[in-house]
Amino acid sequence: MKLVIQRVTEASVEVEGKIIGSIGRGFLVLIGVGAGDTKEIADFYLRKMLGLRIFEDENGKTNLALKDVDGQLLLVSQFTLYANCRKGNRPSFIEAGDPTKAEALYDYMVQECKKQVPVVQTGEFGAEMKVKLCNDGPFTIILDESLRS
Repeated sequence: MKLVIQRVTEASVEVEGKIIGSIGRGFLVLIGVGAGDTKEIADFYLRKMLGLRIFEDENGKTNLALKDVDGQLLLVSQFTLYANCRKGNRPSFIEAGDPTKAEALYDYMVQECKKQVPVVQTGEFGAEMKVKLCNDGPFTIILDESLRS
């Protein structure tokens, strides 16, 4: 599993010219599901993501988590996070999860987030999307397999 977490002041996702999800202050999270990912692995990443203290406190230190600032989530599936560019110039995506299983795991993650975060918006799995954001900082965190090693 790979997550690209961007602290944002606002973000939105559009499909076929229509905005289908938008948030204010919070995280835009691009989610890549790998071939061997499970609910247990997703739970690990969700705990890490929701616990990240990357919002500034009253002293300007990054000590606050999403819940501490009433932050919102925009979750967008992105299999291209599994692009393998080792050979040639055309990426291979064989390490990405099977679309049916990946969608089920993505949906699971959305539902789990909704249990803990009041505002959770999403993209559309498998759709051609346009994502707009105002990265706050900029502040971007990448969570991937290296966390679990």
